[in-house]
Amino acid sequence: MKVFISPFNKIKFYIIVTFIIFFLASSLRHNLYNSNAYDLGIFDNGIYLISQGKNPYVSFRELHILGDHAAWILYLIAPLYVILPTVYWLFIIQSFALAIAILPIWHLGKLMGLTDSKTKTVCLIYILYPLIFNVNLFDFHPEVIAVPLFFSAILAVRSNNFFGFIISIFFILGCKAVLALNIMMMGIWLIIFNHQKRYGMIAIFSGLFWFIIATQLLIPIFSGEEAAAVSRYGFLGNSVAEIILNLVLKPQIILSYLLTGANLEYLLLLFIPVIPALAWQELTNLIPAIPAIFLNLLTDYQPQKDLIHQYSLPIIPFLILTVISSLANQKTWLSSSIKLRIWSLITFLILAKYVYFFPNSLYLKNLFTWQSTNEAINLIDKKASVLTASQIVPHLSHREIIYLATDDFRNEKIDDIDYILLNLAHPGFGSSKEKIKELIELLKFNNNFKLIHEKDNIFLFNKQNQ
Repeated sequence: MKVFISPFNKIKFYIIVTFIIFFLASSLRHNLYNSNAYDLGIFDNGIYLISQGKNPYVSFRELHILGDHAAWILYLIAPLYVILPTVYWLFIIQSFALAIAILPIWHLGKLMGLTDSKTKTVCLIYILYPLIFNVNLFDFHPEVIAVPLFFSAILAVRSNNFFGFIISIFFILGCKAVLALNIMMMGIWLIIFNHQKRYGMIAIFSGLFWFIIATQLLIPIFSGEEAAAVSRYGFLGNSVAEIILNLVLKPQIILSYLLTGANLEYLLLLFIPVIPALAWQELTNLIPAIPAIFLNLLTDYQPQKDLIHQYSLPIIPFLILTVISSLANQKTWLSSSIKLRIWSLITFLILAKYVYFFPNSLYLKNLFTWQSTNEAINLIDKKASVLTASQIVPHLSHREIIYLATDDFRNEKIDDIDYILLNLAHPGFGSSKEKIKELIELLKFNNNFKLIHEKDNIFLFNKQNQ
């Protein structure tokens, strides 16, 4: 008798191993003091405050957590912090989201006529796509939760699962305001190229509605200013509305920003990992990714043009869908599963940042101060206010007040802080050794503070009771 093996059982090994590797890698990076205030500390601090029933105003960001990207999904994570307040929930969620995306990829592959071998190959192409590994290492970003949801939304349309589609896009919109643009474009794509008018209209109107509410109401209310990334497109205007208007009225300016060597390099990085599995006839599947591609090309902000940061995440589901369609229609440059897997492995080995864990590399730079930093952290009261370096913030972010020791920090604020923990060897993001030296000297001669820990260029000052 033939034994039926469910699709999940065939790929659960991929999901479990991917989750474990991703979780261990991000946790190790964090424990080696390579996570940062931007962005892990921001989300951890905001979610912690929500879980405590407090106003989620991130003190070092000087912003309510909804004023950042209107990511209301963070409120759904907060109950986990009630059970156990730990930053590791964010590593678990991020690793799980990236790993569980394999499941709808499998279903899409089978639904679109791929063999088991080819479908497993697509799953491996996704797992080995360098951005997936790299973004898992780069702190935490709620838009990673949208990755499996985009796949499930596509699967829902192809399976005629109306409520599955509604649920998927609803939660996608809660991950980051700008994803509304991808939802709108997905709606246009569904209507024109998939003849799915009902699904398409829902996507267009829900995306448009949330984009307006988030950018014109929620973000300004909670931040007192325009959306955070508007400044990256300052040449087009100082508000979302101005930028949209000038996109239409000033095409000549847009072209000058698009046609650059940096953009060519970015596009090469984006497509090289999957290019042997792509067919130009199937590139219409990338239409929903156009907003993300366009925004990344239009700015000169370098993190939006690499395979390290989160800005290319909304492109991945539609890039993988294009791979599936190309393989299903047998129009790819390479058709052999073995060759495609080898190509993916090679690009992963070249572009993935696992090398940061190697001896004498980036993630080990804080190793000689690791013990002294831990000792200093253990001396700090759980609820006290703190000023510290970017890489230490995520280890102390479960409190109401925490400030970032950057070059912009105003020294007159120190008398309002209970503990000041500084790393002279590695001052942290946005800070220089000169600034940290200045702060240390200032504190040594400040009668309100006492140096209670000094070891391996780690300095901890405590405000004395008056």
